[in-house]
Amino acid sequence: MTPSRTRTSATPRTRGLSTSPPWIRRGDVMRESLDRSFSKSNMAASILGCVQHDRDRDRRRDEIDPLVDAWRAEGLDDTLIAMLEVGKRTARLQGLLQQALRAELTDLGLTYAEFEVLTVLRRSGSPYRLRPTDLTRSALLTSGGTSNVLQRLEKAGHVERGTDEGDGRGRWVRLTDEGLRVTEDALAASGTAHDDVLGAVPAEKLRAAADALRDVLGPITPRR
Repeated sequence: MTPSRTRTSATPRTRGLSTSPPWIRRGDVMRESLDRSFSKSNMAASILGCVQHDRDRDRRRDEIDPLVDAWRAEGLDDTLIAMLEVGKRTARLQGLLQQALRAELTDLGLTYAEFEVLTVLRRSGSPYRLRPTDLTRSALLTSGGTSNVLQRLEKAGHVERGTDEGDGRGRWVRLTDEGLRVTEDALAASGTAHDDVLGAVPAEKLRAAADALRDVLGPITPRR
């Protein structure tokens, strides 16, 4: 007697084959294609962004940037490089402004130091009189430097010096009428010089730079 063979249902071979319906498989393929497209698009945008950034940076390069390149090549710390940049750029800007202003002041017979002393007295308000120590502090000069400047200004008739009637030790310096007139002319010349140097810079950038420099100067001023 031949033993009966139990018939088993054939199990479909699914190894290596997707059992998902065709429309789902097509959706997966489309998603993968889109993902690759977005990835390539993002990469291209990133590359273009870097290129544009480099172009913008090249357009913005100034006289200090070659120094920055050299400092980086020497391996200086980034924070130290930033400190050096601030010092170099502020010094360069001050030099350009003084150069422009000196040309204007020469026509008025003044040096830059004399201009600084006159403007400090002018800012004090009527009667435009200060003690020499206060004048020295506000003009950011040394006592010896202030004394030399005052001698020249007094000789030119722009200031007069005297002592307090109640205290012979108290001395003062005051603008004369001629000194006030010259100071007003010098202030107008200063405005012209600043406009010649900085007039091409947009107002919002000037404001941002002024605020940033205040943030830099503020923490170190008490130590000076």
